[in-house]
Amino acid sequence: MKNLLTINKKSSGRNFSGKITVRGQGGRQKRYLRLVDWKRNVLDMPARVAAIEYDPNRTTDIALLVYPNGVKNYILAPTGLKAGDKVVSSTKATVEMLPGNATLLKFMPIGTPIHNLELTPGKGAQIVRSAGLAAFVQSKDGDKVIVKLPSGQTRVFDAETKATIGALGNEHHKEENLGKAGRSRHLGRRPKVRGVAQDPRSHPHGGGEGRSGIGMKSPKSPWGKRTLGRKTRKLHKYSDKHIIKSNIR
Repeated sequence: MKNLLTINKKSSGRNFSGKITVRGQGGRQKRYLRLVDWKRNVLDMPARVAAIEYDPNRTTDIALLVYPNGVKNYILAPTGLKAGDKVVSSTKATVEMLPGNATLLKFMPIGTPIHNLELTPGKGAQIVRSAGLAAFVQSKDGDKVIVKLPSGQTRVFDAETKATIGALGNEHHKEENLGKAGRSRHLGRRPKVRGVAQDPRSHPHGGGEGRSGIGMKSPKSPWGKRTLGRKTRKLHKYSDKHIIKSNIR
C-alpha cells in the first residue's frame, strides 16, 4: 500500500548538526515506515483484515484493514487475529471483547488483556506496543481504571482512555537468535567496544597495561556517570501521581 508507506530516513545516530547523539547505530538496510493508525478514529464501521504483514520497524506484525468505504489502515496485529476476520473501533458499550477490537477502558471487564494503550484520552496509543506484550484491567473506580502494565507497574488511567483488546502477537520474538554479526548490521546495530579495551581519553575504564580491570569501585558510563543500580527515572515526574505500584525495586 503505497499511500501507507513513507521512507524511513537514516540518521546513523546523528542529530541535525551531525553530532553523534546515539552511539552504535548506522549502516542498516533501507526501510519504509508503515503508517500505523494509533487513534482508531474510524468508529462503528467493521473492517476486514486483508492481510497480516511483516514490519521491519517494530517487533510485532501489523494487520492491513479495509473498511467498507474503501479506506485502508494498518494496526498492530494481536494474537489470534488472521486474514478475513472483522474488527471494529467503538466508543459504545456494545463492542465485543475480541482481539483487535478497540474501545474505552470503562467498557472493558476486569481481567481483560489489552494493548495499544493511550496515556491521554484522544492522543493515540503510546504504550504496550511491543511483541508479546499485554496489560490487564485490574479494577474500576468511578471515572478511573487501574491497569497493570507489562513492566509490573500498576497505574491509574482515565476511564475514557482507548485501548485495543488482546495480547500482541509474535510472542517468541525475544527468543530469536540472529545467528551472525551480519544480521545485526542489517538492523543498523554497529559493534560495541568495551570500555576497558579503549584508551583513558575515550572511556573512564580505559588505559592500563595488558588486561587490567576498570580501576574504580563501580562502573561508569563513557561520560563519567555511575551505572549499575543508579535509578534513571526523573525525580518528582508529573506522572508520579498516577502510579499506584512502581516497577522500581
